[in-house]
Formats: sequence, C-alpha cells, structure tokens
Amino acid sequence: MCVVDVGNGTVQTSTVGNSSNIAWHRCSVGKSERQELLNQKGCVVWITGLSGSGKSTLACALGHALHARGKLAYILDGDNCRHGLNSDLSFKAEDRAENIRRIGEVAKLFSDAGVICIASLISPFRKERDACRALLPEGDFIEVYMDVPLQVCESRDPKGLYKLARAGKIKGFTGIDDPYEPPLNSEITLHQGEGVCDSPNTLAEVIVSYLERKGYLEA
Repeated sequence: MCVVDVGNGTVQTSTVGNSSNIAWHRCSVGKSERQELLNQKGCVVWITGLSGSGKSTLACALGHALHARGKLAYILDGDNCRHGLNSDLSFKAEDRAENIRRIGEVAKLFSDAGVICIASLISPFRKERDACRALLPEGDFIEVYMDVPLQVCESRDPKGLYKLARAGKIKGFTGIDDPYEPPLNSEITLHQGEGVCDSPNTLAEVIVSYLERKGYLEA
C-alpha cells in the first residue's frame, strides 16, 4: 500500500488483484439512503440447481411477484449474461468459474443499490457460491436450491442439452459428466419431484414470504 498526499489530507491507495494505486471513493448517498428511497432492502436471491430444474422460470415469476408489490428487482440470468457481460467466456472450467465470479460481483452492486437482485444460474460448486455469499453482508445472500432430481430435469430438457450430452456432443455437462454439489445450508430449498411440481408462481410466493419475514420488503 502507498499513501498519496492530496491537499491537506491523504488518500490511501492499495493494490487489489491486478489493479494498483486504487482508492475507494465514498459518496454521501449510501446504501441506506437508496434503500429508504426504494422502501426495500437490497439483497441477492441466488437460485441454483441443475439445468432444466426451472431456475429461470422461477426467477421470472419472482421478479413479476415483486414488481406487483411495487418492489424493484433485477434478474441476472446465466444465459442472458453470456449475451453481453460474459460473452467472452467459454464453458471450460476456468471460464465457468469466472462467469459465476462476475455475476456475483454484479449482484453485489445491485444489492448495494438497494435492488433485490435475482441471480439464476447452475453454479454447481459450493466453493464458488460461497465466494459470492462472502461478498455480501450477513443475511443478504439468500440461496435458493431447486431440488429437482436429474431424471426429472432430463425428461424436461428444454434446450435439448441433456440429449447432446448423452450423445457425447457436449463435454463437461453438469449432472452427466460433471458434478453438481447441492447446497448444505441453503436458506430456501424447493423440492420438486416427478408428478409433484408446484407452479412457478406458488414457488415464487415462498421466496416472497421469506423476504417479507426477513424485512427486505421495507426500508
């Protein structure tokens, strides 16, 4: 760390990652002021699960439910983010990890803005999800596990990816030849089995009720 004199005061600069001589610039309007303006508390609802478990559908239903209550939410969908922010990343292991890291950092910014950020992506490894959790204050990372058996997800196969993976045309596909580590202590677990599937709106209300109980729907 180095210290740079600025007028009558000093500005401390530091090195973070590959960036050096940087300083955090504080503003008079902070998270609490933004939350008061929006009459809600910023947080991250992180929806994880296998491909085909219904993450994106749930995220949209949750976003709609919150909007209907006059609450500001934004969805960071794994596929959608690869159309822009993460379009330079492949599906190699290191790029998948970077994909999650970037979405975690963006989600943190939305939360700091007072927005309820809904992140929807497979995020198969606990270590990477826990790293995103560690970016936020205690309680502001709400992990939602879509607990849907592989056979159910594979029977849905909305994008035809399981079929391609079984045929060997996609390598490293989560649930087939790459592991998925289910959460050990998720805030919310939504169980879905064969023939036992609640509607996305019903599942969204479970999350809304949690947010309400925890005080996120008021400043």
